Amino acid sequence: MDRIIGIDYGKVRTGVAVSDPLGIFASPLDTVPTANIIDYLQKYVLSGERITRFVVGYPLELNGRPAGNAAGVDAFLKRIGAAFDGVPVTLEDERFTSVLAHRAMIDGGMKYSRRRDKSSVDRISAALILQGYLDRTKGND
Repeated sequence: MDRIIGIDYGKVRTGVAVSDPLGIFASPLDTVPTANIIDYLQKYVLSGERITRFVVGYPLELNGRPAGNAAGVDAFLKRIGAAFDGVPVTLEDERFTSVLAHRAMIDGGMKYSRRRDKSSVDRISAALILQGYLDRTKGND
């Protein structure tokens, strides 16, 4: 089935989210050590899923300039482009996704001990990044 993958790239961990086959909803999928992210995605494809697009969170300052880990994301974009030739990559503004992820965990009733797990924040952030893309492009893709 066709899927769009959302990615919240980090220096240590990378959050991954996936769309439903219709491209309406994003769901958190996993948090992967960043060193293993390309292998993880390749195994995902081998499981029978077809990736039609990657949506990668891009760190920006409030003024719109690249921030924080932008250089790391840029290097990752080259790696993912080489590993998945022909699969389009869209950059999505990731400002405030961690804050929104924490808010979603609190609103969802997640216990404090689970909210402290940074891998939960990473995969929820990836889902927020992907959902933002899906909402913005409804019917345009």
